[in-house]
Amino acid sequence: MRVHLGGSSRQSLVAARAKLDAAVKGASAASASELSSELFFAADVFAKNTSLRRAFADPSRDASAKGALVKELFGKSVGAATVALLTDVSTLRWSAGGDIVHVLEQLAIEAEASSANIAGELDRVEDELFETSRVIAENFELRKALVGTGNTDAKSALIAEVLSKKAAASTIKLAVALISHLRGRSIEAGFNDYLFGLANRRNRLIANVRVATAISDSQKTRLASAIESLVGQPIRVNIQVDPSIIGGASVKFADELVDGSVSNRLAGAGRALAGNK
Repeated sequence: MRVHLGGSSRQSLVAARAKLDAAVKGASAASASELSSELFFAADVFAKNTSLRRAFADPSRDASAKGALVKELFGKSVGAATVALLTDVSTLRWSAGGDIVHVLEQLAIEAEASSANIAGELDRVEDELFETSRVIAENFELRKALVGTGNTDAKSALIAEVLSKKAAASTIKLAVALISHLRGRSIEAGFNDYLFGLANRRNRLIANVRVATAISDSQKTRLASAIESLVGQPIRVNIQVDPSIIGGASVKFADELVDGSVSNRLAGAGRALAGNK
């Protein structure tokens, strides 16, 4: 993300994204969007409570105590999936308490991106959010109304009204969340953070496949279906023809690499042979 996180928090963001992958696997667009709303809510709770952030960043507090605190704070206000995700996040280590807010916001953005992806609208949402950022940057009166002193609800209603006639529901939701929770950022920095979250989720939904020779459309479709059955969400397959792999296929997806190419197997055999000398 664009916020500079310390080492522990960067590692926790990676782990938290993996937990989010599991939470949205096989989910409907509506349930992924609900998870997003609840994560935005949780981020706001943490943003407003310094002592809570300190408690979760305290390495001396054990995981069970943090999990109990999650249930006490959120058990009656969010769904079971969100409680489980927040409990997992609570066990991670943080360089600073404020990093928890940034990470939860990123998870909320990416959960909504997953909702848009399931609905087949991720491209649209990404384009619309970028276009919204340009419209605001180029319209002095609109920008002034959105960032000046004034009621947050009124600002949220204004951006929702501006987008209501053409934008996707996910675009409106993300724009409203951004305007409602700038947290000291410029509106431009806020849009950059949100667009970064959308791009990151997109990157986690792309399978990069290397093959020795070109494959047919039907083979590509079967490959995509096989990966989607594992991921539980629509994915995009990018095919790269690379004769150097000789045969088979190498699949890079999110943080996973499955290398079934002949060249990789030969390299493995060579290493094993060298080790036996």
